[in-house]
Amino acid sequence: MAETLMHALQCDSYGGGAAALKHVEVPIPTPNKDEMLLKLDAISLNPVDWKIQEGVLRPFLPRKFPCIPASDVAGEVVKVGPGVTNFKAGDKVVATLHHFTGGGLAEYAVAKENLTVARSPEVSAAEGAGLPVAGLTAHQALTQAAGVKLDGSGQQVNLLITAASGGVGQYAVQLAKLGNAHVTATCGARNLDLVKSLGADEVIDYKTPDGAALKSPSGRKYDAVIHCATGFPWSTFKPNLSTNGKVFDITPTPSVFMTYALQKLTFSKKQLVPLLMTPKKQKLDFLLNFVKEGKIKAVIDSIHPLSKAEEAWAKSIDGHAIGKIIVEP
Repeated sequence: MAETLMHALQCDSYGGGAAALKHVEVPIPTPNKDEMLLKLDAISLNPVDWKIQEGVLRPFLPRKFPCIPASDVAGEVVKVGPGVTNFKAGDKVVATLHHFTGGGLAEYAVAKENLTVARSPEVSAAEGAGLPVAGLTAHQALTQAAGVKLDGSGQQVNLLITAASGGVGQYAVQLAKLGNAHVTATCGARNLDLVKSLGADEVIDYKTPDGAALKSPSGRKYDAVIHCATGFPWSTFKPNLSTNGKVFDITPTPSVFMTYALQKLTFSKKQLVPLLMTPKKQKLDFLLNFVKEGKIKAVIDSIHPLSKAEEAWAKSIDGHAIGKIIVEP
């Protein structure tokens, strides 16, 4: 019966951090209609994974306990369920699993065809797994929210990207520079050179006085802010914004939604806008092609074996990763 079981990590309840992740042997899942069974090559962690564990989205997520967390994966199709037409056994793919189901921290996972894309040999499993949530969030924030056109056309946009060395920030900087954007970025002192190498025009250490005040070294006012950090109040952003400047918060708290509603009611031109990413297959395919063509790259912080996935989990909670944290079965 050993071939019907797989190694995975589970949470049995809310809270507990990395210590609460349990190594278990559980049945390999079976793909249903429009689903595929993947043998995983790489899993990427995102802050939303451990925030779900902390109970930030209770009672909605997770749908039930015990649960296997994580949603961004790369792997090989082992078996397809009824209705799957674009993939077959042996195909290398990248997928984002629905947060309702999770399932990423395991040797196998079931993915839906409509959130799965082919991975070309030029893109490694780690690069592919690191892309979905972080890359799609950066893409949506820039193109739909901030109005940046990635072909370089349109009027120049003055952008601020906070926490630019993190998972979303690294992609946001690179994608913004494909568009007609002047990018000011914040990060810690040790990452200034990295963020500059990703294409940022100005990089400021968030611990300096100007960095804490989010001031552009060239005195620019920001048309849009892709806010990937935490801990900056609206009062810090407001004086740095252009007349119609917007702050797009990718990890909105209830207070962000309240501020946004109040600003709407008072017809404020400057706004703090909550941004919730909606995964789309065609956008993920678009970004994977950018990686394949060398237009953007994935910055990998570290790679951990599944047997020590709790170390990767703790590193993500710590909040100082440079780029993406990867787990490999």
